[in-house]
Amino acid sequence: MKILLNNDDLNEALKSVSNLGFVPTMGSLHKGHISLIKHSKKACAKTIVSIFVNPNQFNNKRDYIRYPRNYKKDLSILRKLKVNFVFMPNKREIYNSKRIIKIAKKDKILCAKYRKGHFEGVIDVMERLTKICSKVKKSNKIKTFWGDAFKSIKDIEDSKYDKIFVDLNDDQYCIDLAKKNMRGLKRILKKGGVITAQVGSKDKKPKQVENWCKVLEKSFGNVNLSGAYIPSFDCKWNFASSIMR
Repeated sequence: MKILLNNDDLNEALKSVSNLGFVPTMGSLHKGHISLIKHSKKACAKTIVSIFVNPNQFNNKRDYIRYPRNYKKDLSILRKLKVNFVFMPNKREIYNSKRIIKIAKKDKILCAKYRKGHFEGVIDVMERLTKICSKVKKSNKIKTFWGDAFKSIKDIEDSKYDKIFVDLNDDQYCIDLAKKNMRGLKRILKKGGVITAQVGSKDKKPKQVENWCKVLEKSFGNVNLSGAYIPSFDCKWNFASSIMR
């Protein structure tokens, strides 16, 4: 496994690769990332994984500073998966030119309404990363793999888990998305198992929390709402849990 720290290293390592799978990450690798990497390895001749904690998608600098970083563990996971290349650039390598990303006012809804600059930062870094990998050799066939947690549920056997944690945003789009997939979540949860969802802040968004609880109540019943104060959000964050009967 080759570790590439800058664009020159990347150009040299990938100049003869003709079928490349690219899995962009911010590190702290988990089962979702691993699933995407395995899919890339099956679909492509070579796989490159990037680890870059993108500062431009954090609208709160404290969140960026506190974002978990465990590169030693990440690299150990990638070695076991036999990934071909790991791209670990610094900020200067990615943001070597200025550009402005604007999202139309009509599109600033749901999560984008409350996280100023977040999606502009995500769009910007993904375009930059994909362009960097793609320009290595114009004849390269580049495939970028993104996660779809609910799609992966289809591959899981019935009654597999004792506990499920649903970590989605508290906007109505994500609530509706979870609602459409509750049958799949029920299928993979063991009888007596517990499902817990991050439902947002009742202090700041009581309607969204109420809607989340309704989704769980309809599918599982016996909803229990708890909370914890999150300093970076300066409010109490709520979690709703139900037991599979």
